[in-house]
Amino acid sequence: MAENTAMDKEERQLERFVREHGEDGATFAPTSVEEAIGGSFVETDEIESIQDRVRNWLDVPRPVHIVGPTGCGKTALALSIAAARDQPVVWVNGDELIDTGSLVGEHAGKAQYKERDNFVRGVMKKKSIIRDRWVDNPLSVAVQNGATLVYNEFSRTKPAAHNVLLSVFEEGVLDRPGQRGENRIVEVDSDFRAIFTSNSTEYAGVHRPQDALLDRFIGVHLDYYERDTEIEIVSSRVSDLDDGEIEEIVDIVRELRDRLELHVGTRAAVMIAEGQVAFGEDELVEVCVDVLGSKAESFEDVQEIREEIEDVAS
Repeated sequence: MAENTAMDKEERQLERFVREHGEDGATFAPTSVEEAIGGSFVETDEIESIQDRVRNWLDVPRPVHIVGPTGCGKTALALSIAAARDQPVVWVNGDELIDTGSLVGEHAGKAQYKERDNFVRGVMKKKSIIRDRWVDNPLSVAVQNGATLVYNEFSRTKPAAHNVLLSVFEEGVLDRPGQRGENRIVEVDSDFRAIFTSNSTEYAGVHRPQDALLDRFIGVHLDYYERDTEIEIVSSRVSDLDDGEIEEIVDIVRELRDRLELHVGTRAAVMIAEGQVAFGEDELVEVCVDVLGSKAESFEDVQEIREEIEDVAS
C-alpha cells in the first residue's frame, strides 16, 4: 500500500510537470513573430539591415547575443529572425531561478512498467519495474531537433547555469549532468542555432556572462530605433490614432528619453498610444505619467516626471 501511494504521488508530480512544460519539457515559441508580439512586425530599412546582419552570423554559424536597453525591440527582432528560418523555435526566458537542469533536463518522477510472463502454461508471473523518468528541457530539445533557441533575458540567469553552453558552441556536443551512460552526451544537430537577448549590464538584476562564453558569441548592440521606425512600430500596434497623434507621442517619448534618467523605450510609446485611445487626447499627460511612473521609486520621483512631461507636451 505504501509503495502504491508513493507511485501515485510521483505520477501526480509528473502530470503537473507535463502540464507546465510539455511532454519534452520545452516551451515552443509561436511560428510567426506577429503571433508572438500580438501584432504586425514592422520591417523598415533600419530593421532589415540588423536582421540581415544577425542572419549572416547565424549562417556562419555563430550564436548571436543581441544587447540593448529595455523596450528597444530586442525580443521581437530575435523572434522575427528565428521564425524566418523555417525551423522549430524553442523559447527560454532567463531569470534567477534557472539552473543547469532547467536548461538541459531533469528527472521528473518515476515511470512504472509491468511485465507478464505466461511461458509456463497455467502459471502467470508479474513483475513491476520502476525507473526514473528523464524529461528534456529546452536546450536539449533545441540541439537535438535543429531548432532555433531564442534565449530571452539571457543575462538575468546566473552565469554558472550556462557552463553547459561551452561544449555546445565549441565541440558541438551537449553534456547533460544527471543523465547516465550513453545518454549523457548529445550531439548537436547541424541546423541548431541560438539567439540570445540581454539588457545592458547597467540594469539591476543583470549578470555579466562569463568571458569564455562571450568569446564564442557575436555581440550585436542596439540602441533605440530612429524616429521614422518608431512611428511605424507604434502605428502597426495601435490603429485607432491618426498619423499626427502618433507622431506627437513618439516625439514626446524621444524628448523624455533625453531628459529623464530613465530608460524610455519604444514600448512606452506603444503603451502611451494605447492609453490615449482609452482615455482620450485630453488625458495625454496623465497617461504618460501612468506609463513612466511605473519606473519611479517614490511620489517625489513621479512629480519630477510629471513636470518634465508637462513641459515637453505643452
